[in-house]
This record gives sequence, C-alpha cells and structure tokens, in this order.
Amino acid sequence: MLARIMGKSRPRVYVTRTLPGAALETLRARADADVWQGEEPPPRAELASALQTADGLVCLLTDVIDAELLADAPRLRVVSTMAVGYDNIDVDAATRLGVAVANTPGVLTETTADFAFALLLSAARRLPEGERTVREGLWTTWSPAFLLGRDIHGATLGIVGLGAIGRAVARRARGFGMDVLYHSRGRNAEAEEELGCRPADFDALLSSSDFVSVHLPLTPETRHMFDDDAFARMKPTAIFVNTARGPVVDEAALLRALATKRIAGAAIDVAEVEPMAKFDPLLRLPNLLVTPHIASASVATRSRMAEMAVEHALQAMAGERPSHCVNTQVFDA
Repeated sequence: MLARIMGKSRPRVYVTRTLPGAALETLRARADADVWQGEEPPPRAELASALQTADGLVCLLTDVIDAELLADAPRLRVVSTMAVGYDNIDVDAATRLGVAVANTPGVLTETTADFAFALLLSAARRLPEGERTVREGLWTTWSPAFLLGRDIHGATLGIVGLGAIGRAVARRARGFGMDVLYHSRGRNAEAEEELGCRPADFDALLSSSDFVSVHLPLTPETRHMFDDDAFARMKPTAIFVNTARGPVVDEAALLRALATKRIAGAAIDVAEVEPMAKFDPLLRLPNLLVTPHIASASVATRSRMAEMAVEHALQAMAGERPSHCVNTQVFDA
C-alpha cells in the first residue's frame, strides 16, 4: 500500500534534467523542485544525496534507479520516468518499498513510428551516403548505376513486436503498399483485419522480409534476440531497423552481419551502450545509419512526455494512482 499521503506541506521533487515545455512550471506550482542542470545524467552520488530528502523523482531512461538507491530514499513515494520503457528502474524493489513507478506510454507512438519509417526510407534509398557524396565534392555527374537503393513500395516489412508503435508503423507501411508480416507475443486480429498484417513465426518473418523493424520492450527474453543466428536467417538484401532498445541487438553480431554483407544495411536509433563511443567499429561501416536516440524528439511529443511525467509524480504524492502506473499494487489496500 502507498502509505504516505502528502499533507499541507509542499512535497520535494528531484528532476534529473531540465524538461521541455511548461512541465517544470507546473511542477513548481505545487512542489519544491530541485533540477539537475547538466546535460549528462547526474552522478550517482548526487542522485543518492538528492533522494535522501525527495518525495518524488522525475527521471529519464538514462538514469539507473536500482534497489540500492531506492532503499536509501526514506521519503520517496514515486519514480516517474519520461519514457515508455522502464528497464532502467528496479520495479520489484520499488514495489517492495511502496514506491509507485509511472511511465509515459501512448503519447510518443505516432512520433516514434514516423521516425522509424524515416530511418527505413533513408537506409533503403541511401540518403546519408548521397548527402555525404554531395558535401565531399564527389558528385561529378548523373550515372545510371550510382547509389542504387531499394524500393519500399511492394516490399515486405517484418515487424517484430506489434504493440502500439508497431501497429503505427504498419499503418504507414500500408500507405506504401507494403506487405506486412508481424511476430508478437500473441495474435492481433484487429491489426490483421484493419491493416492486412499477417502473423509469422520469428524465423519465417526474418527469411521473408525485405525490411525488419523492431518494436520490442527490453526483457530477459528479448535481450540479444537479434544475434548471429537471427541475422543469418535474413535476406542478404534486407535492411534492419531498430527504434526499440539497444540491448535487443547483439551489436557484435550486427557488426559481423554488416561488415560481411550478410545483410544489406541497418538503421538504428538505439545502442547497447549509450552514447556510442566515438571509435566504435560500427560507426566505420558505410551501410549503417545511426541516430542518437531521438525517435520521440519532436517539440510537441517531448513536451507532452514531460508534462505526463510531472502529472504522474504529483498524482502519486497526493495519494492518487498515476494515470499510467507500472506497479498498481502499491495502491492496493
């Protein structure tokens, strides 16, 4: 049970980064807010010190909130993350301690799907290579065989994980006349009827798809789901897209698949370790497009995510169940 309900005194909330939009203004109207001003995540010692007196925490997916931190936060009532995924938070430990965990699903679905499809299009038509060619003065003439890419229309897209974002990507694919296969935890009759998606087992999806787009949460079962075996099952002309979580992919296996042309290319917005090191061997590959985890980075979406995270923190500190609570059992009588 969530035992402590705030009284008349203002709660104290620690925020691990400056937030976009009006979220901090909303928070400061009802709570005392301490905001970490750095671009990088606050050091662990800083975070641990702040949680000694915090009633609420608004954090990002880059902040590791483990059992040790939670156990040493005597007043903490809520951890509200500005993200859909919450694999950075020890939810079991939070639940044992009566700390609510909230996330921000739904609001970023369409924006992330837009970006996933932008990556697919860019990698298929080799946009980064074309742009570099112009900037480096290598565009000398029109040539019939220069920078040939892959057609999207009429191609087969394999979606791994047909949640909200996966379905939104499928809607976009339908507009391009793509044949959409999906592999998910269960059948989705609505998506099959509305979008013409066809279920497939994992191996069949990999071997049949011209493009593979990943939309899975990070769990023990999905970690390194895309390994050497998975890439070996894909077409040599296939392009792999990941806007989910980096550790879903074994990056050493991805490096081998791209370097040996086992697959034609990849476009990723996430990495096993973020940020990627400047000299990461993946970054030397011309058939890899990498972006810095910005799939949800539109003005409107990031502002709304921040507002939701703040709303959830305020709700929990008032003794109410947050609108999107991961561990609702902390509110059970």
